[in-house]
Amino acid sequence: MKDARRSPPLAKDHSDTTVASSTALPLAQDLPDANLDKADPDSGSELELTDFDMVKKKRSFRLDRRPLSRQDNVNYGAVSTSPYHSQSPSEADSEEYRHRPSYARDTSRSHRSALSRSSSRVSEDLDGAILVSGVEGRFGPAETPLVDIFSNGKPDDLDSDQEDVFSVHDDTSTVEEEDENSPHEAVRASVPPTDDTTLSINTPRMWCLSFLFSILGSSTNLFFSLRYPSVAITPVIALLLVHPLGLFWDVALKRSYDPEEIFVDGVLHSTVPGENEPPARRTKTLRSWRQWFAQGRWNEKEHTCVYVSSNVAFGFAFATDVIVEQTQFYNQTAPIAYQLLLTISTQILGYGFAGMARRFLVRPSGMIWPGTLMSAAMFSTLHKQENKPANGWTISRWNFFYIVWIGAFVFYFLPGLLMPALSYFSVITWFAPKNVIIANLFGVTSGLGLFPMTFDWAQITYVGSPLLVPFWAAVNVVAGLVVVMWFIAPLCYYANVLYSSYMPILSTAVFDNTGKVYDVSRILTPDFLFDRDAYRSYSRVFLPVTYMLSYGVQFAGLAALLTHTLCWHGSDIWHTWKRALAEAREEASNASYEPLSGTPMEAGGEAAEPDPLSRRDSYGNRSAQSGYDDLLSREDIHSRLMKRYKDAPLSWYLITFLSMTAVGIFLVEYYPIHLPWYGLLLALAIGAVFFIPNGIIMAVTNQHSSIYLICQLICGVVFPGRPIANMVFVTYGYISSAQGIKFAADLKLGHYMKIPPRIMFMVQVIATLISSVTQIGVLNWMFVNVRGICTAEAVNGFTCPIARVHFNGSILWGVVGPGEFFGPGAIYRTLVWCFPLGALLPIPLWLYSRRRRGSIVRKINLPVIFGAMAWIPPATGLNFSVWALVCYVFNYVIKRRAGAWWAKYTMTLSAALDSGLAFGIVVVFFGFIYPGWMADFHWWGTEVYKQGCDWQACSYKTVPDGGHFGPPEW
Repeated sequence: MKDARRSPPLAKDHSDTTVASSTALPLAQDLPDANLDKADPDSGSELELTDFDMVKKKRSFRLDRRPLSRQDNVNYGAVSTSPYHSQSPSEADSEEYRHRPSYARDTSRSHRSALSRSSSRVSEDLDGAILVSGVEGRFGPAETPLVDIFSNGKPDDLDSDQEDVFSVHDDTSTVEEEDENSPHEAVRASVPPTDDTTLSINTPRMWCLSFLFSILGSSTNLFFSLRYPSVAITPVIALLLVHPLGLFWDVALKRSYDPEEIFVDGVLHSTVPGENEPPARRTKTLRSWRQWFAQGRWNEKEHTCVYVSSNVAFGFAFATDVIVEQTQFYNQTAPIAYQLLLTISTQILGYGFAGMARRFLVRPSGMIWPGTLMSAAMFSTLHKQENKPANGWTISRWNFFYIVWIGAFVFYFLPGLLMPALSYFSVITWFAPKNVIIANLFGVTSGLGLFPMTFDWAQITYVGSPLLVPFWAAVNVVAGLVVVMWFIAPLCYYANVLYSSYMPILSTAVFDNTGKVYDVSRILTPDFLFDRDAYRSYSRVFLPVTYMLSYGVQFAGLAALLTHTLCWHGSDIWHTWKRALAEAREEASNASYEPLSGTPMEAGGEAAEPDPLSRRDSYGNRSAQSGYDDLLSREDIHSRLMKRYKDAPLSWYLITFLSMTAVGIFLVEYYPIHLPWYGLLLALAIGAVFFIPNGIIMAVTNQHSSIYLICQLICGVVFPGRPIANMVFVTYGYISSAQGIKFAADLKLGHYMKIPPRIMFMVQVIATLISSVTQIGVLNWMFVNVRGICTAEAVNGFTCPIARVHFNGSILWGVVGPGEFFGPGAIYRTLVWCFPLGALLPIPLWLYSRRRRGSIVRKINLPVIFGAMAWIPPATGLNFSVWALVCYVFNYVIKRRAGAWWAKYTMTLSAALDSGLAFGIVVVFFGFIYPGWMADFHWWGTEVYKQGCDWQACSYKTVPDGGHFGPPEW
């Protein structure tokens, strides 16, 4: 008996062989009534049709040429129960070709060109036919012999007048081709428009590897988050390490005589006894356990699930910082139950946001999520074997990845260990190390980075991989950099606006009136309460000019985010929301395919009435020129393929959200957090308001606006003098929303890789639970076993640097309060005007652009401009300028001049550089820095960048001894 994953031989003679079929498919003209609405689903006559009518001797390929009317209400490729659900294993063997994975594996664009690149006649014929189980390339993996006609060429017995239907036009691109694939080049380059429903997903191998990496990654990252210097294990490391483990699992446990396994939608459905099984050498129990662990074959879908579990688990939970601050800095007692409930509730609340926003952030084709494309390209590189020439390059993606990965890994030893000057390449400051102005303008640690040069990929990707960002988005970011940080910041700094010249031009610290870093401990009582008298006798809090401008652009960015979303996407959000509510009243599991083009119809199958003020046609479609307008309106082939699978009901996400909200209310009411229950609801409301707008920007540009600051400010205003409440408020408001954005990105990755939504839900939730419990266990172990933890005398550098920064923030915004910064009489009160300014600026741009559809003004995205600048500090001008330069080279120059090369290698290049860097950082840190072997290694390349004002953060003006700056009165 063959391997169940291998395709059976096909009939060689089409003229006299009848291909096995469960049911002959009547053509539309042969049906009593072509209107599918009249089929009775309860009578068993709901067109359980799986094959075209092929006449045995002289068959003709017949399709109904009658164009469909809107009243036909035809569901294209409606999902029907797999034949395996109603057949015994022996009968399933004869139907093996229905779910063979080779259809998905071998479906490159060249193999399916007869379908996707043919003349429009093919598409018209398909639109006029009634299909149920789907056609390869358009509706998913083929389940009928019709696919062989398109994959292997036309049958010998076709009439001559039909031959032109199968002619290939490889030099043309039609609207049908875009409908049969994503309309976005980056997606087409990374994600194949096919699905193999026979691949195994829900297997012991997938769960064991997911548990393993969730535990290892979450514990390791939590451990090192409390140390300085720190190191992070990124999910891309898990993506690479798990692949050989999955392959080894198959080699170790699979046997050639094992029963053939039949998987349907990722789940083992049945088995067929194997042949030539040797005599039993072990007990039946051991063999059964081995076969249970050996289910399926390691494939890209299992790989995706393990990666997603790692992605949600590897980031250390922000709630652990709250626990550290409470126990180590505020000397509070935090019971284990409190720690677990706080961590689990804040980590899982984001699923509610992501699940309820799937209609807006996951399913539309315009929500491409560039960050997920690198992972999708990695899966294709590791699991696919196709290799087509691209602009003369014939190297396969895997070999290309391997070479680049080795190069990135080896090269990192130069900037990361042997010559750090290559990373901090402020070569201009090396010639005048004591010149403050040169250090301010051209420095890369405390300067503006006007000389964009570095040889460290970690510096280039500090704000994300430039290869994953659309070029127009990078232009917006650079525009913000030039205007805000390279023009406004120097003018304000050298004019000493708000005393900024007495501080470094760029710093993450806040300062007192003597130009020194602010000592928070001087304004606290022994009980960590705010001592106003001590505050008055000490100093105001002063902000460096870039820190001050960062607050201003964050205020403007959040306001612009809401206005921009309402102007550009408000109508789509409203119509999509109405449709989601209508569909929620129906059975979510009754999935059916829809026509590829067009926007969603209203419930009941009737087309929505056209809005006379909208640029939509009578079918609800926006015009082809709208482009940026219809990000939420159009679904692509990937959405059609996903409709085969049962969706995760909205009630699952709603129950998850409500239950975790209830846990949060219990925590703030029962434990001494000093945050009332309505304060927690306010935090969740802030996260909910900004979630969809922020998700749209992230899904389109790979950039986002942080609501961390706004949560701190609102809590400081509404609940002043409560530092613990401020930390918990931020955790529930900001972290829940940020986690939701991450979960939505993973849902999109599952969407691209065709992971059934219910399996994806379980993978994400279970991995989050495991990582939360693991991190709490590791944290409490460290409290007991690490001597002097979170103090300056801590052994081996476990000083809790991240928690201390958050602690200082809780003091400034929770104890001192926003009133001292932005209230009446405060020196930074003018920054409050950035809120109305940011809210108003998108409106004239939108009004101008809606009348001039070809204008470049349509590419101006204020939330991206303002949101990116919020990274400064700690990011510098160098991080953005070099990042944008690399984006220009690849996503503009190479994309235009060598489009085939860009489509084949760009995402693989990004994955190789990122993963090689990640492994290099781990090896350098654990192999050389952590043991202390490089402590005495010094030479010019390790010291030159530390000699001047750039590294020392010199200020333009100095405070005289015994003097101070600032307003004379408070």
